[in-house]
Parts: sequence; C-alpha cells; structure tokens
Amino acid sequence: MVASGEAVLAFLQGVGADARGRTLFDVLGFSDDTLERTHDYIQWLFPLTEPSQAVPDAPVLTAADVEAIQRSSMAMVALSAAADRMMAFYNRTNHWMGPADHNHLRITRIIKSLRLLRGEADADQFRDLILQRVKDRRAPVSARARGYWMTA
Repeated sequence: MVASGEAVLAFLQGVGADARGRTLFDVLGFSDDTLERTHDYIQWLFPLTEPSQAVPDAPVLTAADVEAIQRSSMAMVALSAAADRMMAFYNRTNHWMGPADHNHLRITRIIKSLRLLRGEADADQFRDLILQRVKDRRAPVSARARGYWMTA
C-alpha cells in the first residue's frame, strides 16, 4: 500500500513515522554506512509526485500534498535539513563517484524533490554542489547521470 501524502507531511513535520516506523530524526541521525545500505528512506525524505521504481510502496504526492508541504514551515526546515545531511554524506564518501551507482538515482530524486517542494534555488544549489564535487575529484560519473541531474 502506497503511503498517503498526510503520512509524508507528518513525517516531514517530525510527528509521524515512515512505513518502517522510523521518524525524521531517526533517519537524519543515520550513520553514513546506514544511509548507504538502506534503500527505502530517500523516498520519505524527498517525496515526489511520481512512483518510485525502487520502492513500490513509497509515498506519491498529489498536488494538494505538495501545497500542504510547501505551507508547512516544519516540513520546509526538514527538507533543508535532509538536503544538508545528504550533502554531508556525499562530501564524506567517494564510492558513489563511479560510472554507475545507485546513489546517482538518489541524487536525481533529491534534486527533483527540492525543485518541487523548496524551489529552483535549493535544487540548483544541491545539484551544483554535487557537480562541483564530481569535477573536483575528476570522478568518472557518467554523462547520462550528470544529464539527469541537469534536467531534474
């Protein structure tokens, strides 16, 4: 069963839990190793209006859900904190900097969700920091992945 927009809003406001019973604060407190090996939190931190290909029961937002999240100052703070946490993860780890990695899909989702919920500036800032990290490390991230990030 796909999670409702109300459940996602409660999660982002810090008063609800995801489908596995984890709170926003639990997820933000994950170690880098846990972030890497756990695959069903990113859809809650960065929800979209399209279904997840990786997690079939992940939340899918409606237009009304998007508006409710945008009106919630707590959800906006949570999205910012989630973006900061994921950027810290990508700055501290290098394993995702290969030609293909599941984190490339996560990065695309993060950029799309930030664009949808927080706006162009936040999405562009996250994308630009990721691209700068790839450039600085001369990482062999595929042109395809970088293209997805540019159009997300």
